[in-house]
Amino acid sequence: MTDLINLMNDLLWGSILVYLLVGVGVYFTIRLGFIQFRHFGHMFSVLKNSRKADKAGISSFQALCTSLAARVGTGNMAGVAVALTAGGPGAIFWMWLIAMLGMATAFAESTLAQLYKTKDDDGNYRGGPAYYMEKGLGMRWMGVLFSIFLIIAFGLVFNAVQANSIANAMHTAFGWEDKYVGAAVVVLSAIIIFGGIKRIARVAELIVPVMALAYLALALFVMFSNIEKLPAILTLIVKSAFGFQEAAAGGLGYAIAQAMINGIKRGLFSNEAGMGSAPNAAASATPYPPHPASQGYVQMLGVFMDTIVICSATVAIILMSGEFVPGGELTGIELTQAALSSQVGEWGSIFVAVAIFFFAFTSIIANYSYAETNLLFLEHNHKAGLGIFRIVVLGMVMFGALASLPVVWSLADVSMGMMAIVNLVAIILLSGTVIKLANDYNRQLKEGKLPTFDANDYPELKSQLEDGIWYNSKKTEE
Repeated sequence: MTDLINLMNDLLWGSILVYLLVGVGVYFTIRLGFIQFRHFGHMFSVLKNSRKADKAGISSFQALCTSLAARVGTGNMAGVAVALTAGGPGAIFWMWLIAMLGMATAFAESTLAQLYKTKDDDGNYRGGPAYYMEKGLGMRWMGVLFSIFLIIAFGLVFNAVQANSIANAMHTAFGWEDKYVGAAVVVLSAIIIFGGIKRIARVAELIVPVMALAYLALALFVMFSNIEKLPAILTLIVKSAFGFQEAAAGGLGYAIAQAMINGIKRGLFSNEAGMGSAPNAAASATPYPPHPASQGYVQMLGVFMDTIVICSATVAIILMSGEFVPGGELTGIELTQAALSSQVGEWGSIFVAVAIFFFAFTSIIANYSYAETNLLFLEHNHKAGLGIFRIVVLGMVMFGALASLPVVWSLADVSMGMMAIVNLVAIILLSGTVIKLANDYNRQLKEGKLPTFDANDYPELKSQLEDGIWYNSKKTEE
């Protein structure tokens, strides 16, 4: 059984998904006219007005923070270090490249999630890939498949993984016992997840910006303390990406392949573009401007912030510290801790432990919110089984703090891989709608208008949409 799971993982993440995610990123980058580069500044313009919301939805800023809470986890500190040791500094170049391509994929999936959103029993917005598969493609079975894969990966196993990271970090830094750390995480998680999607969004809105800014401030301190090394490090990254460093040693092809594979995998794991996870948060938002594409811009920014900004902060800390030694024994979180401690003193290791706590804890509550939305999809937007599911999730958090079963983690990777494939097929099938929405938004922007979507202008879409969400009654009366 273990061999079969590992074989599926190698097949999915070693070839199929890498090619598929890169291919879809290139496809949407070209179809959308390099939107992530042409409209780079507009992402920040949308963010300026992102605090607005109505009683049915959370604000765009809260949706961004919720998706960042899920994206920004221990992988941003530990995973980047693993990519560096396995693929060399060149892996970072490919990590940056895949993030830039992934921004276009994130635009597509989050725009679709906004368009096809619905309301649950409490009148809150819900949506995501499962909903656009059912409404946009008329394939509920596909949405059911996606929801099951997401609930297994994000709702159950990845939450156990994050709890395991917290327990290990607290034990290493402070000597605290796993069972007490696990119990504390369970209690804190329960307080938040039993408050529903809006409480999760409020907590994410408070914690995520603070933890990200604190981590970036420390990275900037390290960078400016070693600013003279910056040109050499950037040169090293580019040279290693194309194998110039290794050409003389005769290992050119292998070196480039390792850099590409590790950089691309780290980028894909980190920013989740195309996975179908972030659109669940995007759909819960009340977008401003009131157009599905505006949430596409917000989530493009999320990919940029996760990989280009936060992962790069870890890169700066490790490469500028001098602790990175090709082929060295230090890797993962230990390398990041050693690098930071060498620059700021012993408290650097404690800072990393605290950062892991916040990064991993916010991932738990955001991952849960994704799973909740997909459970509601399976129950036709009713909340009958939600209480039981919350208790099961909390049980997995406690299990994760106490046990480490590599087979379970591998199974979650398979589940996430299958979820990504289902989502990528769906967004390619719905790509015509994505282009239509992007063109509509940008046409209004060029005309100096506030982009506003009205389903009456698109009769071919109107029948697929939830009544009253994208319907402008005034225009109909006129």
